Amino acid sequence: MDDDGTRGVRGPSADKAPGPAVPPPPAHPPRVPNPATGAHPADRHPGGRNEGLRYPADRHPGPSAEQRRTGAASAPSMEHRPAGPAPAVPPTAPPPPGSPVDAWLRTPRPQQEPGVWRYGYTPPPPEESERVSDRSLLVGALIALLSALLLWSLWRNGYLPYRLVPLKLFTPGEWWNPGTSGGPRTIEGSDALTVYEAILFGLLAYGCGRIGNFSELFRRHVVERGQPFLALAAAAAAGLTQLLVWKETLPVVRPVLVLVASVAGGEIYQSQTVVNVIYGLIAAAVLWPFARLGRWHDLIATRWGSGSAPAPADTSAPATTTSADQWPELRAAGWTDAAETLTAEVRTGRMNDVDVARLRHAWALATRRPDRLGPLAESVLRTGGAAALHPSGHRDLPRRTARHDVLTGQVRIGRCADDPHNPYIRRGTGLALDPALLGTSLLAVGPPGAGKSARLIRPVVEALALRALAGQAAVLAVGGAGEPLGPDDAFDVVVRVGHPGSAHDIDLYGGTTDPDEAAAVLAEGLVGDVGSLDSRRAATVLAQLLGPYRTAYGHFPSVPELRELLDGTPAAFAGLRASLESAGHHAMLRELDARARQAGGPGDPAPALADRVALLDRSTFAGFFATGPDARPFELRALGQYPLRVRVDLPERGHAEASRLLTRLLLAQFTAITAARTDTSLFVCLVLDDATHAVTAETVRGIRRLRSVNAGAVLALRTVDDVPEALHTPLLGAVGCTAAFSGITTWDGKRFAEAWGKEWVETREVAQHTVFADQPFTRALHALRKLVTGKAVTTDAVTVRQVERERWSASELAYGVPAGHAVLSLTTVQGEHAPPLLVHLDG
Repeated sequence: MDDDGTRGVRGPSADKAPGPAVPPPPAHPPRVPNPATGAHPADRHPGGRNEGLRYPADRHPGPSAEQRRTGAASAPSMEHRPAGPAPAVPPTAPPPPGSPVDAWLRTPRPQQEPGVWRYGYTPPPPEESERVSDRSLLVGALIALLSALLLWSLWRNGYLPYRLVPLKLFTPGEWWNPGTSGGPRTIEGSDALTVYEAILFGLLAYGCGRIGNFSELFRRHVVERGQPFLALAAAAAAGLTQLLVWKETLPVVRPVLVLVASVAGGEIYQSQTVVNVIYGLIAAAVLWPFARLGRWHDLIATRWGSGSAPAPADTSAPATTTSADQWPELRAAGWTDAAETLTAEVRTGRMNDVDVARLRHAWALATRRPDRLGPLAESVLRTGGAAALHPSGHRDLPRRTARHDVLTGQVRIGRCADDPHNPYIRRGTGLALDPALLGTSLLAVGPPGAGKSARLIRPVVEALALRALAGQAAVLAVGGAGEPLGPDDAFDVVVRVGHPGSAHDIDLYGGTTDPDEAAAVLAEGLVGDVGSLDSRRAATVLAQLLGPYRTAYGHFPSVPELRELLDGTPAAFAGLRASLESAGHHAMLRELDARARQAGGPGDPAPALADRVALLDRSTFAGFFATGPDARPFELRALGQYPLRVRVDLPERGHAEASRLLTRLLLAQFTAITAARTDTSLFVCLVLDDATHAVTAETVRGIRRLRSVNAGAVLALRTVDDVPEALHTPLLGAVGCTAAFSGITTWDGKRFAEAWGKEWVETREVAQHTVFADQPFTRALHALRKLVTGKAVTTDAVTVRQVERERWSASELAYGVPAGHAVLSLTTVQGEHAPPLLVHLDG
């Protein structure tokens, strides 16, 4: 991704990159989509799917040759300051309303477990151990209140014996009348009894509140309703309490007056002012807890705007502490002019989320090569958010069908259901996929109509296409003609196999020039699914033909020519032999002779290879798989070098077997090419909308190697039985992410249950035992209870054990997954795991 590139290239390859060309800046900036809601941008770029396609010679940002010749004079001058602490820069004006990218950049994205939608994530409240029902809560509070009133009534009326004994133990005896129930004799005794009763009333009120769980009752039925109901309820309770206090129903006023008199002396009450102050303090002390419970201060501050104003921004803070929309990485490196330009572009709505991700990635690449920092900054000053464009010149997709966070590379595909199988911390949270998960490869299994294509495959292809526009990924999407993988103008290359209007063909040999490598991949695609044939022997047969043919003619054979050679047609062999003899290639003649000797022998794979090649030798595909100088194939090897968006449409309806052969061939080429590349900075992903009969033993081994070379594969199957039985376990072990959609069979569910393993769970077993009474009165009560309820009196015996059980059983996966849901198990390339989660798919 760079300003350097080419235009008008029909078949990209590593050794066919034309000279550089400078794209003109767009006349009008694209509309900015709303990243938070996944709004669909209305920006459409001119040109078809192949118009304006450029393949840069280097993905690192920097000026092209034309820019160095003509662009320097027109570029605004900019003083380069070396990296280091940047000087204080006045903050940019606050963002205007309606600038979604600004808010999108400021939204936090905390690090979370694999698969959590990080954009604006807020953790759920702590899990409640066991929620008591409202009825039980109200009954318990009422019983506690009535019990407290009964105890207080018995106390006040003297029905509790020895109620004054604790007080008499700590006070002089002359204050009291004789006897354990004797009352006070002196004024001091009356005052002590007043304070004693107040202390006991406080303890009784506290115990009643704790036993009756009044705090939970208040939180559930008052606090959860919010303001102003909370403030009004607290005010009503405060008014009732004040009335009871001043009516001396609650022992508050007299004990306070007694304590003040005992400390300051009784003469203090000779001043009416002092008495009024004491009464005011009592009223304030009664009101204070209700003001705290009702949050009166917050309500008044909200209604009257008397809350404390936020502290002004510290303009002297270093540039590294600025917000994300002010491009702190550029300011820290000293490129404040470029940072100011991009900040203005963001806040005026001239940049979208893809522009931000693309320029951030371009800056990260440029920091690895300091000589490119200056040209990138100059390009930013000249074109703003259009700097370092994708080779196609596009800045967004024509339409989005899912929510994307391009900054993290996530695509939201659903929401974790509120189900006991899901951990509490994951219930209700969004579930998203990103390159860290797709790098371990994904296997999705579900019957037709379960939503694999629309709710999983399409969002994943969109996310990878957006990441390709940001210069960070390349995607190859393979599906049947008419499958919903995206519109044509959302891709750089569209290959319609068998369609006469297709601008590109498929290279059967993967763009390689090595006959052995081409033979190995082609053999895997042709007969890799035939269990009775050894693909290595088939590769040897193909190498014995491809090597001599390329040596003689400079290119590999076309489909009809390869079929004739595999069939052993004498004319084809004679013509090839004559060409080799005239050129003096004796080594290749020996290869050709070896093939002639082995032809027709027992176990010769050539007939099977010829039969498979015959599937492509049809009038529909005439000239489509051509080779030679006039060929126009798309070489899969370009995916590992450029951020391309490629879609391959297969003719599944009329040529189902040929489509499966091509799917198998593309998968084999992809695993071989990505494993052999040296530059793994670009994430490359293959998406197969239907991988039926495409997986072979060799491709399973190739899928295992993808995560180590920053690549991944997404495979969709109708059932696991679409893969040979011997590969069921290796395939499930090779992929890190698996998805079981609703409607799978119990046989498929069993394989997923075995792959996901077991976990330790706590079980509670309750056994009821009949209670046999020995006493006549107890037997009579039990008989009466049985007569009323119709059930015998029993007691429960609870046994708690730790047992190991499957995370999801086969029957649960087959019959317990609702429609529109899927169970996903995720693993990152770093080895982090997420348990199988039941997800409601809304991608």
